[in-house]
Amino acid sequence: MTPESHAPTSTDDDLRPGPPPGCPAHGLGPGGLHRLHEAEDLGPLYEQLREQHGPVAPVLLHDDVPMWIVLGHAENLHMVRSPSQYCRDSRIWTPLREGLVKPDHPLMPHIAWQPIASHAEGDEHKRLRGAVMGAISTIDFRSLRRYINRSTQVIVNRFCEAGEADLVGQFTEHLPMAVMCEILGMPDEYNDRIVEAARDALKGTETAIASHSYVMDALSRLTATRRAQPEEDLASYLITHPARLSDDEVREHLRLVLFAAYEATTNLLSNVLLTVLIDPRFRAQLNGGQMTVPEAVEQSLWNEPPFSTVFAYFAKQETELGGQRIRRGDGLLFAPLPANVDPRVRPDLKASMQGNRSHLAFGGGPHECPGQDIGRSIADVGVDALLMRLPDVELDCDEEELRWTASIASRHLVELPVQFAPKPPQDVQEVPNHKAVAAQRSDWQIGIAQQAAPAAAQPQPVAAQPQPDPVRPQPVPGQPGVAEAPRRRGVWQRFLSWWRGY
Repeated sequence: MTPESHAPTSTDDDLRPGPPPGCPAHGLGPGGLHRLHEAEDLGPLYEQLREQHGPVAPVLLHDDVPMWIVLGHAENLHMVRSPSQYCRDSRIWTPLREGLVKPDHPLMPHIAWQPIASHAEGDEHKRLRGAVMGAISTIDFRSLRRYINRSTQVIVNRFCEAGEADLVGQFTEHLPMAVMCEILGMPDEYNDRIVEAARDALKGTETAIASHSYVMDALSRLTATRRAQPEEDLASYLITHPARLSDDEVREHLRLVLFAAYEATTNLLSNVLLTVLIDPRFRAQLNGGQMTVPEAVEQSLWNEPPFSTVFAYFAKQETELGGQRIRRGDGLLFAPLPANVDPRVRPDLKASMQGNRSHLAFGGGPHECPGQDIGRSIADVGVDALLMRLPDVELDCDEEELRWTASIASRHLVELPVQFAPKPPQDVQEVPNHKAVAAQRSDWQIGIAQQAAPAAAQPQPVAAQPQPDPVRPQPVPGQPGVAEAPRRRGVWQRFLSWWRGY
């Protein structure tokens, strides 16, 4: 798909005014191609493109820059798993080489090549990704899940007494940042300011550059500190990895991990909570034990992946994909959202995808998201802990009143207002232990049970026949002087309480 293949056939077309919003021709550019950034709802547009062009369709980006969007599930998998044909190095992108993509193009921050693992290939990709994967492999996920639970309790404590909250602004935008700051090694940096800076930088507002600089300053301080004194955190392991990353490489990969994990997990948390709140059948399955929270998260990853599209892959040679001729230097959008609803893999969108992890929410191939287990853990534990604290939480508005901010890359829920019965704050300082449980085990016996001393005041019954050896008498609830024994929780309930940090 070369730029000239979509050039207008007549210069008079350039002089005609564009169609007004709402007109069927609105959003069309040269050659009758759709401008993705002008679409009000990308979901229906993807299906229209699928019907018109098949699993791979030509579209336009800002400034009418041509691009392919890959709509098919199989075609997306083939693209990301074929590094000999497609790469993430935008320096071979034909529109960029020919000057059609200006330095101030809105998508340049996503597409511009950077010396990071997600843009590298070959031996350099192995070196950089090996360092990232090595650092992530050192994470103790059992401890991480307990930290996620405690962070959830801290955040919920801020609004649990009010009886109402905005779960996006007060929960889903905060929990991922709190956890990621801990993983990276800068828990003291977590506060409202860094959350606001990350959100602002990702939105691309007028203050996005300043917000991005604020986050990068924090990462620079962390890199310098850990270079001088490594500790047990992701930043230290990146620095001490045998790949010998430079300070710039460490800082850029910390930025990549922080922003990617934060945006993806924020969207995932919001989507799962919204589904729980608006679908009574879904909530009933969770409460009834038919669907666990991890399974609920996977269903959400099918229906509403955190990223609608990923910028971008580029053809290293002339090839064919989905019936379309792809020329060397063409750009292609990896698109999990339309791929996950491909009729060839999901003919019935209402059917449960329980137990099926073949969605493309985390990509695939050499550039598959290395931190997906972190995102899953934050969503699994965070949603579970929130529902345990606020089991009666309900949506505090009509579903139609919910607002979204949408872009080609993702769809972000603006607010999620809820109400619930006010709850007291929970003590999150005490480290979970087994002291209370141990005190209840004083009567446990491994061998033969000890005999109880006979009561002196009670007469002994006369045995008419030989009796078995006496054993400890068991008090019967309801008899005078016998208190009702408290029911002890089962082993599984005690294990869950310890695991969740209660």
